[in-house]
This record gives sequence, structure tokens and C-alpha cells, in this order.
Amino acid sequence: MRFEGIYTPVITPCHADHSIDHAGFERMIEHLIGAGVHGLVVGGTTGEYYAHSREERLELMRLAREVIGDRVPLVVGVSALRTEEAAAYAEAARSAGADAILIAAPYYALPTERELALHCIEVERAADLPVMLYNFPSRTGVMMGDEFLERVGRNPNFCAIKESSGDIERLHALARDYPHIQACCGMDDQALEFFAWGARAWVCAGSNFLPAEHIALYRACAVDGDFARGRRLMSAMLPLMRLLEQGGKFLQCIKHGARYQGLPAGPVRRPLRELKKDETRELETTIRTLQTAVRQIERSAQTSDWEGPRVRAANA
Repeated sequence: MRFEGIYTPVITPCHADHSIDHAGFERMIEHLIGAGVHGLVVGGTTGEYYAHSREERLELMRLAREVIGDRVPLVVGVSALRTEEAAAYAEAARSAGADAILIAAPYYALPTERELALHCIEVERAADLPVMLYNFPSRTGVMMGDEFLERVGRNPNFCAIKESSGDIERLHALARDYPHIQACCGMDDQALEFFAWGARAWVCAGSNFLPAEHIALYRACAVDGDFARGRRLMSAMLPLMRLLEQGGKFLQCIKHGARYQGLPAGPVRRPLRELKKDETRELETTIRTLQTAVRQIERSAQTSDWEGPRVRAANA
């Protein structure tokens, strides 16, 4: 399986009492598909899977497939602390009709690379589906390093990795040494660098509430190969990306961004708490500024595309 385009890790809207808003979840899926994203991830970190019961996780994967139909690929996160539990989620994802599964390292356990590889291999066997690995050492405590990649890379189902280490040297190594494992951008403030190194997919939480802007950057770099426009778009988006990646309140920002755009989100589940008033003001100002800048860049690009044939004709 090849991953192409913007894959949105869908938020899980909640009611005020923190119960899941299933109608809001359906609305989010319809909003994202209508906006043109290329795939959806359910049960990922942005979806707060770690704060969900087993029954909630199974219900969300089934509901997602029902709402999506065959319109876009569905990737289901199956990460869990125990191998047996993750394998059970993988089997359930297959039964629910997932197109691929997302596997991260079990956090807190700190397995060796060999142990982590054996864990992922057993989870993959339970589903027999394409796998997008999720390398996020700042949250899991372990890196999916060379020994790990050598072991899992022998199985063609391990076809992609969402790289969220933040280490640019790691991106170089993936592109150079593991071309059979598709490197997907998982670090928003490095999106331009990922595209420059040939990435074709970006798993970006901010596309929950700014799908058009994220699609614009993907299109400029990965589709049109226009890195001059890509740099302008990236410059416009960096303040938001830095706020998300470095602000320490990633999920709170994503959910508030969705609320600010009139989308169903509700509160984050505890132990997290909502943004303070000054933090919401900063986020909202950043969003407005970004949207204005991206619109201007895209209008300028469209004008250039339209005037180009006229100029060439006049000079003929």
C-alpha cells in the first residue's frame, strides 16, 4: 500500500460530561472528506485513544468505516501496552474493514529493539494488513532504530513509518537506507524537509481544523514540485506548527482549533485540562493570521498560473 497525501488523525469529539459525541465524530469525518483529505486515521494519539475504554475504541473503528465507506482509506491505530491487547485490536481493525493499521511502541515498557520488532510482528500477524509504524520516542521512550527496521523491513506489510522523532538525520537515514519503508511526515514543523526528501504523505493533526491549508502545502511540494511556493506556505504555517509541537498542549490546541472553526470537539479527556484564556487568544490569532497568509499565497499562485499562458503567447 502506498500512502499519498494528507492523512488526518481524527479527533474524538466529546460531550461536556466527557462521553463520546458519536454524531460529532460522524460530522468530523464528513467535514474532512468534504475538505479533500486523502485518508483518515482513527485511534491515534490525536484521537485520545489512550483515554478510551476497549469498547469505545472498537465502536469508533466500526463507526468510522461505516461513515467513510470506500471514499478514502481508513488507518486504525491499534497500539496498546500489552502485545496480546494490541494484537486483539489489530484483529478487530481487520474485522471492521480497516485498510491499514498504525502501530506505536508500547509506552513505559521500554522494550529493546528486538523485543519491539517481535511485538510489532505479532500485531501485524493478527491483522495481515499494511502497517504504518509510528516512531514517537518522546512519548514512548524508545526509538524504532536500525535493528528494529532491519527485522520488520523483511515483511512487505511494514510498508510505511510515521516519523515523529524530530531528528532530521533520522529522515535522511530513512530516505537513504530504507526506501522500501515509506517515510511519512509525522513532525509538522519539518513537513517541507520531508517533502524535499521524497515523502508523499503527511499525517497532520492540524488538518482537523485547517485541512485546506495543509493540502495546499502538500500540493505545492509533492504534486507540483513548486518548493518556492512551498517555502512561502511553510513560513506562513510555522507559527502554528511551533505552537502545536513546542507549546506542551498539543491536544488541547487541536481540539480548541476545531471548536474555533465551528466543528464538534468538546473537552479533552482527563488528565488533560483545557487551554487558559491567554492561550486560546494566542492560538486563535495564529490561526487567523495563517489563513490570511495562505489565501494570499494561493491567490498569487493562481494568478501566475493564469497569466503564464498569456505571457508565453505574447512572446511567441
